[in-house]
This record gives sequence, C-alpha cells and structure tokens, in this order.
Amino acid sequence: MITSVRVEPDTTVAHHAAVGAHPWLPVVASIVGAVAIGIGLAHDPVRTWSNLLVDGFCVLSLALGGMVFIAVHHLSDAAWSAGIRRVAEAMMCALPIAAPMMLALFFGRGSLYTWAVGAPAAEHEMVSTISWYFTVPFIFTRMAVFLTTWMLFAVLMRRTSARADSSADLIHHQRMVRYSAAFIGIFALSFSLATVDWLLSLDPRWTSTIFAVYVCSGLLVEGVAAITLAVVVLHERGHLADVVNENHLHDLGKLLFAFTTFWAYIWVSQYLLIWYGNLPEETSHYAIRTDPSWVTAFLANPIVNWLIPFVVLLPRASKRRPSVLKWVAVVLLLGRWLDVYLLVAPQTMKAPAFGLLELSIAFAYGGLTWHVVAGALARRPLVVQHDPYLYDCRRHHQ
Repeated sequence: MITSVRVEPDTTVAHHAAVGAHPWLPVVASIVGAVAIGIGLAHDPVRTWSNLLVDGFCVLSLALGGMVFIAVHHLSDAAWSAGIRRVAEAMMCALPIAAPMMLALFFGRGSLYTWAVGAPAAEHEMVSTISWYFTVPFIFTRMAVFLTTWMLFAVLMRRTSARADSSADLIHHQRMVRYSAAFIGIFALSFSLATVDWLLSLDPRWTSTIFAVYVCSGLLVEGVAAITLAVVVLHERGHLADVVNENHLHDLGKLLFAFTTFWAYIWVSQYLLIWYGNLPEETSHYAIRTDPSWVTAFLANPIVNWLIPFVVLLPRASKRRPSVLKWVAVVLLLGRWLDVYLLVAPQTMKAPAFGLLELSIAFAYGGLTWHVVAGALARRPLVVQHDPYLYDCRRHHQ
C-alpha cells in the first residue's frame, strides 16, 4: 500500500560546503579551461576540439544518466532508491552547462567532421545518398532540438519533485511516473540519433547496427557510477544515515556489476560481429584502433571498464563496502572517459595524446559539473519529502 511519508529537511546540507562544493571552484575551472582551450586552439586545434567533444559528451552523459535513473526508478515503482533520488535529480542540473559545451562544437566542426566540409559525398557512394542528412544547419538544428527536449523534461521532473516536498498529494508522484514514461520513449529515439550525429559521423563511412546501444550502455555505467560515488561520499560525511544502509550500497554495487557486464557484452558483440563479417565499411573502425599507435589504449578499455570492476565486485562483501564502491566508481568514471576518447580521437588524430591539455580541459569541465551538481544538492533537502516509498526504503531488506 502506497502511503505518503514526510521527513524533516536535512538542514545540515543547506550550504555548498556540506556537499563538497567551493565558491572558488567554478572561477578556477573557468580560468584553467579558457587558458587551456585558447592555447590549444592556437597550437593544435584538432586535438583541442577532440578533447572538447570527449569531455562535453561525458558531462552530457552524466546528466542524462541521472535522468534515466530517475525515470526507471518511477516506472519500476522502486522503493529501495527513494532515499538517494535527490542525487540523480541533482545530476540533471548539469544539462544546462552540457548543452553549450556540445553546441560549441559548431565552431570546431571543420576539425572534427568530414561532412562539415563536404567530404563524405565524394568519398563514399552510400554516404552520398544521405548527404542531405549530414548538412551543417540540419545536424546542429537536431542537436539543439535534442538538448532542448531533454532540458524540458529535466525542468518538469525537478519542478514536480520540488512541489512534492511541500504537499502530500500523490498527484505529484503520478505526474513523475507520466513524465518518466514519456521521457524514456523520447530519450531512446533522440539519444540514438544524437550518438550518430556526435560520434558515429566522425567516420561517415563506418556503420554499426548496435552503436547506439553500445554508447547507451556506457551512459548507464557512468550514471550509476556517479550516483554511487556521490552516495558513498555523502554517507561517509554523515548524511543519508537514516535512508542508506549496507543493503542500499549492495544494490548500487549490483547495478555497477550488471551494467559493466552489459557494456562488455555489447563491446564484444560489436567487435566479433564486425570481425566475423569482415566487411570493409565496418572493419575500418577497428583497423585504426588496433594500429600500434592505439592498440594499448584499445586493450586497456575493456580492462578498466569491465575486468577490474568484475573481479573487485564479484564477492558479495565487496558490494557492501563503501570504500570499495567509491574507488570502483572512480575507476569507472575514468574508464568512461577513455571509452569516449577511443570513439573520438582515433578518427581525428594520428596517435593518442595524454598531457596537460587533456588534464586541464577535463579539470575545467569536471570542476564546473561538480560545482553545479553539488549546488543543486545543497539547495534542497537530501531526502525527498512525502515520498510514498520512503518508508519501504528505510526498511530495505529488514
């Protein structure tokens, strides 16, 4: 039976310091990012724009990962995750900064996409038949529409959640369910098209029928890893003590274990199907990434994103230890960056480059995202008010 339960606001997190944000962080991140981007564009624009695409897409995936988590939470009537829902809601707030990060690629399109300079039609007969789809105005209009649609859903979800804090009426919960259902359907289509526009079209001659599923599986891993890291850190600082216990951490560990294995399954499936088919328009993608210049990073990708988490999280006890979950989440977030980097850089660069430019841009984008998400957490109680499943959440596995 669904009942409305109210909890008192967690006033101990009413300021940024309680959740780890610092007022100087966005300033420092912006300065570091501006200097790095300016120097990078002057000396190596292709490398700089490649990093901007990688980091911008990672920030976007983080925000969308939070939205998918919220949507699945409501559609499945999940009770165990009611107490950590605010973390995922705060991640949505990264969308307004992810949007300009991605739209800014318009100015670097010539360094990233061959279709932006009219090359695809001349290079491949199949691409020439859909050259109208890869025109600069059309493709960036689609990007703007996708980003606007996702932000609209984020606003609706957060606004409805905020209204539920001040009212015990279950109509707000029902609206969240309806918004979640609509979002999941639209997200499945729009994100699939977006992955083609932003990532697959880097090599317009390459085709893969499960590319969107592969990228989405990485998004799920990144979203759950970020939520797990935030929950563990907050729990270690004494927050969420009333709603998070080792059983909740165990469930987060199981989600990490499951989604990393799903990512590995899609990774292997895509590689084996292309290797077995041995079609020129498909094998070019892996021919580049197994070149001596890239093969080390290519082989490290499944190790970081699957083998290490699989081995560490396989024992039941590991999934219930905060310290283990925290470091596995950090490894997976770094692995996610590597995964996206390998989707982008081999198409634009002759060899991998990991230096001060990569660190500076990643710090800038990561610092801004951290500040925005932590600020969103600080502006509302960490535990949702009047949630109909909060009672069951507190008694999880009891």
